[in-house]
Amino acid sequence: MSETSWNRDGGAARQIRTAAARGTLSHALLLTGGGDLSGLARFAAAAYECTSAGGRPCGECADCRKVFRGVHPDVVTVRDDEHKSLSAEVVRNARSDAWILPNEGARKVYIFPDCSLLTPVDQNILLKVVEEGPHYAAFVFCAEDVSAVLRTLRSRCVELKSQGAPSAPRDIVAARGEELCRRVVRGRGAVAELCTKFESDKKKLTREDLQELLSWCREAFAAALFLTYGREPPEEYGVIARHLAENLGRKRLVSALDSVGACCRDCGTTVGVGHVLGALAAELEGL
Repeated sequence: MSETSWNRDGGAARQIRTAAARGTLSHALLLTGGGDLSGLARFAAAAYECTSAGGRPCGECADCRKVFRGVHPDVVTVRDDEHKSLSAEVVRNARSDAWILPNEGARKVYIFPDCSLLTPVDQNILLKVVEEGPHYAAFVFCAEDVSAVLRTLRSRCVELKSQGAPSAPRDIVAARGEELCRRVVRGRGAVAELCTKFESDKKKLTREDLQELLSWCREAFAAALFLTYGREPPEEYGVIARHLAENLGRKRLVSALDSVGACCRDCGTTVGVGHVLGALAAELEGL
């Protein structure tokens, strides 16, 4: 499943990104509620594997792309196509495999897409490895109805409730926007490098994608500017707004806000994405 196929929703996906940014994402997650829990589980798996220095998952690095395409060798969806419920043998194999070092990623991630298929025996088999497994092992359990999960297993997990479809697109926009903002602070060609990457990427940005990205950045710069006047930023922009406010003066923040706003408006015309990216790089590198 592609990250771009998800609908916006503030809840669990944002909590995953926030925890990943802080380095506090639990090794055992229990995803409950409605919506596409399997998609949200893959989003969590990407957060575990992401190699970006910015928001995770970034949706752009090689590990994220492999996770979203379902081909990452260290992200395992535990299934048993031969039985209605997961057999104890399949669960034991997953438990044993968790002790094997990752092939190429930072973690070995095991997704259980439907806990109603886990019998009480299966869940008891998993208890010890979830509680005392290797530091690189992570487990993501999905359960529309939390009662399908034994209290003993539930107590070893951090529960995240989804109110609907997960919010990957907004989170991916936020990750890209945060990266762009941080590169403005870095300077020395960092913005131009990112814009070139956007332009040359096989998965090119559409004009609508770019407009959404720039709208996010515009809000982040505005939040940073307000912060310099003592006004607290919205939670979504809190971390990056403080970073911008601490490293860019008001004059540069105003210039960045104007430049991003102008490029955002250009996306609403017939100007091509490449031209907008070129103008954006030139404007922001010149701050």
